[in-house]
Amino acid sequence: MGFTWIWFWRKTENEEEVENSTMTAPKNRRSIITRDITKNMTFFTECTDKIEWDSKTLTFKKPTGNPLVLIMSWLLAKQKHLRKYAEIYTELGFDVLVVHITPWQLLWPTKGTQLVAADTLKFLENNSTYAPIVVHGFSVGAYQFGEMMLMMSRDMKRYQPILDRMISQVWDSAADITEIPVGLPKSIFPKNPRMESALRNYVMYHLKTFHNQATVHYMRSSQMFHSTLLKAPALFLVSKNDVIGPESSNRAVTDNWERANIKVEFKCWENSLHAAHYIRHRDEYLSLLFKHLEYTGVFENSSVKSRAKL
Repeated sequence: MGFTWIWFWRKTENEEEVENSTMTAPKNRRSIITRDITKNMTFFTECTDKIEWDSKTLTFKKPTGNPLVLIMSWLLAKQKHLRKYAEIYTELGFDVLVVHITPWQLLWPTKGTQLVAADTLKFLENNSTYAPIVVHGFSVGAYQFGEMMLMMSRDMKRYQPILDRMISQVWDSAADITEIPVGLPKSIFPKNPRMESALRNYVMYHLKTFHNQATVHYMRSSQMFHSTLLKAPALFLVSKNDVIGPESSNRAVTDNWERANIKVEFKCWENSLHAAHYIRHRDEYLSLLFKHLEYTGVFENSSVKSRAKL
């Protein structure tokens, strides 16, 4: 069926570790301003100016002058958890746009994820002062980015300038569609075999019954992600014990990218947490991330502060 992407969510050790972690903001950190641009896009910035935008075009009335990080979120992530990742970048002088989708939007792409993809591209196109752009995706965020690339591929003359502004990409815990019947039920019902079995049966039913409405779109996004329009250097962060985002699936993608002469760095931990490697391996995660950003030239941007300390 090929490589496409699954979502992840559970209120178990992942969220508990995030909530109990010692990641606290430095005392000298400026307050982060948060704004909901749409129901599916949340904006984070340290800019103290009033943030205003046109609700139809999503254009900011006054650009902040900062570079941008586009975070493609895992499913049903809480804002307080996404904020911790946003703070990594706002502390460096970036603005951050988080794109998040609902389970319903994922199950019905033409009425859900594809509309979110269109809004995301509208924001990036109409706020052209955002450069450079860093893409940092988690889990289902890779599928969502694939949908964006499919839209861009249909009008490259229009969207190539957006791709040209993207100079770095980070993929944390991406997962294969072949793992959905196993990974999703285990993630949501790890201690309830009956509910796990019921959800597994429904997922298999959904993929088979709604092939044209859903599965075919996952497959097309997968194919696009494999061939990828974005040739910027990439960092992959995975773990051997992640049953939802297996090492093998991610290596299949990186092998394709390397054959296309894309610079890829691949980190695989023996033991970690899906979409939460930052929590389990904070110092190493940041070290890998900052090294990657330095390689791509992000720190040469005049708006980026030199505060990347481990």
